[in-house]
Amino acid sequence: MASEIFWFLPTGGDSRYLGESEYVRPVTNKYLRQIATTAETLGYDGLLIPTGSGNFDPFLTAATLANVTNTIKLLVALRTSAEGSPIVFARKSATLDEALNGRLILNVVPGAWQEELEADGVFLSHDERYEQADEFLAVWKRYFTGEKITHEGKYYRVKDAVNLFPQAQRRRVPLYFGGSSEAAHDLTAKHIDAYLSWGEPLEQVAEKIKDVKDRAKKLGREVRIGIRLQVIVRETEKEAWAAAEKLISKLDDEIIQKAQHIQNVSDSVGQHRITDLHKGDKSKLTIAPNLWAGIGLVRGGAGTALVGDPKTVAARLKEYEALGADTFVLSGYPHLEEAVRFAELVFPLLEGKKPVTISGAVTGGVFDTGLDQRYPN
Repeated sequence: MASEIFWFLPTGGDSRYLGESEYVRPVTNKYLRQIATTAETLGYDGLLIPTGSGNFDPFLTAATLANVTNTIKLLVALRTSAEGSPIVFARKSATLDEALNGRLILNVVPGAWQEELEADGVFLSHDERYEQADEFLAVWKRYFTGEKITHEGKYYRVKDAVNLFPQAQRRRVPLYFGGSSEAAHDLTAKHIDAYLSWGEPLEQVAEKIKDVKDRAKKLGREVRIGIRLQVIVRETEKEAWAAAEKLISKLDDEIIQKAQHIQNVSDSVGQHRITDLHKGDKSKLTIAPNLWAGIGLVRGGAGTALVGDPKTVAARLKEYEALGADTFVLSGYPHLEEAVRFAELVFPLLEGKKPVTISGAVTGGVFDTGLDQRYPN
């Protein structure tokens, strides 16, 4: 079975360089719709829409894409710790899924940065957030069974709640999730349909996959596997590595130190795993064959990239497939142009993906951006 390829919607802004530079592309809904329609036209299977204080609201963003897309799935972030009532959210997710004709997927995010969470009114520890997420998802899932729900829990109380709306999807909206802690793997085993690992070296990813699958099996469940990665692909290896270096060429030591401090104070186990791969050292960024951690110098979360020519990048993706991955959530800077580049260069080498003919393939895409001409085609 061919793997699904998702792209990323940069709801916090976009750029040709990491860090401070004049080449910042401000986030607008027009630009996000342009990326979404381009990705759908090119044949991507889905789009990840993230959450966070520096991002547009993921649900409202997804709603704006309902009438401009037709087939692409939307993987929309759900921050369980800040969402409120699971019943109210269930109605919201059911409403959005109906508008999308059953294309909604939820990406569960209990949260990672304490300062950001507290600014949103969430004052829970790491394990408390996972305990709350467990209860939230348990109630949310019951909404789609058709039963009358009464629940008395630590975080939520519900009395006689009933789903009055037919479901767009036969079961319920699928749940995706990524996390590396014990609590995260327990949550995966109990509730999650697809586990997303950040792009770590193969042996580390294999360990996580085995652990979540073993835990799920004990509960009589199966969990699919996905990989979240950045990609920097060019026609030659030399060009790809030059593009990687160019991406971080605006970073100085002060910017890196500030970003690393923010990452180090996070209580996310996954974030610390990524940071430990390079420890902020620009001389130690190649952490496995063609796996580069330069983006993680300043970007929290998915900080590793596959770098190389099309055949090499496709081969590395297939190595993750051999571990059991059937979904890849990819991104690259800037996201509009790199969505086209990856599809043009790598799709012909992937099972189930059609070669991309750029001429006439992208309506309102990179060849008609209306953006600053500092971003050449």
